[in-house]
Amino acid sequence: MTPAPLPPAVTRYLEKRRAPGPWDLAGTRRSDFSTALVIPALAEGESLQATLGSLGENPSAERERTLVVVVVNHRPDAAAEDRRANLSTLQQLAEGRVPSGLQLAWVDAATPGFELPLRDGGVGLARKIGFDLALTRLDHRSPSPLLVSLDADTLVRPDYLSSLRRHFAAAAEGAAVIPFRHQPGACAASQQAIDRYELYLRHYVLGLFLARSPYAFHTLGSAIACRAEAYMRMGGMNRRRAGEDFYFLQQLAKTCGVATLCGTLVHPSARSSRRTPFGTGPSMARLLAGEEEAVLFFPPETFRILGAWLALATAGRKTPGEELLAAAGDISPLLAAFLDGLGLPRLWRQLQEQHRDQGRFVAAFHTWFDGLKTLQLIHHLCAATLPKTSPERALPALMAWAGLQPTTRLDQQIARLRKREIPGDIP
Repeated sequence: MTPAPLPPAVTRYLEKRRAPGPWDLAGTRRSDFSTALVIPALAEGESLQATLGSLGENPSAERERTLVVVVVNHRPDAAAEDRRANLSTLQQLAEGRVPSGLQLAWVDAATPGFELPLRDGGVGLARKIGFDLALTRLDHRSPSPLLVSLDADTLVRPDYLSSLRRHFAAAAEGAAVIPFRHQPGACAASQQAIDRYELYLRHYVLGLFLARSPYAFHTLGSAIACRAEAYMRMGGMNRRRAGEDFYFLQQLAKTCGVATLCGTLVHPSARSSRRTPFGTGPSMARLLAGEEEAVLFFPPETFRILGAWLALATAGRKTPGEELLAAAGDISPLLAAFLDGLGLPRLWRQLQEQHRDQGRFVAAFHTWFDGLKTLQLIHHLCAATLPKTSPERALPALMAWAGLQPTTRLDQQIARLRKREIPGDIP
């Protein structure tokens, strides 16, 4: 069957934004999928097999309409064992020695001449290569074809693909984050470390939620989905070697909105790794090395200051910038110093002149004071008089603010934060 011509919007995106390079898709040649799921793989070995196996447990009708793209990748300076592992993965894919029942394609970004570039080669570029190539295999005549981000060490449930489809059939937002719960640790020390790290992720999103930030969602590369049109509208995946998921979702939030999907979970790995400068793997490695200061928690007062600032700003469309800055100083001198460093009075005049409507003004404000500036403000406050601390000290007051029963026990803290985020009917 001859593939349908690509719509003009897809052609324009690919001409302007596609990752330049020699990469192409091998495997299935079909071009009629309603969903494409992209998995970067760098020396994943058995974990990739387990991930593909978990996808294979989804209903056959869902698997038939879903293209699974594995981007086997490394840079020229990769360790010899990683290079050998990637070549083995490519051979297994080519020979079909992977779980069956999937519509599978893969990208060779690992053999000489196809490796990722030294300068910006990393997980962000690997995801981008996969997404951009997958656009050419979607049936854009179908309503809202989807692009989904997964990791090669993340397990999914049998209701994963159907939950994605149901969510986007009804959602107003163009993107979604998927609830998660890490896989069990390999030993008691690993379990304690991953619990602490997961608790850190959940406490930060809870704090943003209490502050009424529109960026109160998790940013895990293994738990993201969006409509293809939303992906193209926001300019596609970035090429960052770490934090690509954070910036990707931030831009999606600005352009099409991000919702939290219900009905399923993903299970990222609890393993340690030093492949990226920050994130789960490096944090786990440091925690297992005995560095508890590797994962410290933000005191609740930082989120209270953030919430007071967001309330002040969103109600201040008619307030002169200098007065707004003075009012921010009444909330916290540290807040005022941070905003002054951003040039708030000048920026505020621009927002007022460009957005006379209150709704558009608030949207423009949150586009400027985005997830990155939010995190920078929190760190600014912590660097001065509100230092980061242990979960035993930070979380009881945060939990009480959220209406949860406070506790200093880490196992109870994570159980209560999980219960708040994950529907009770999902174990």
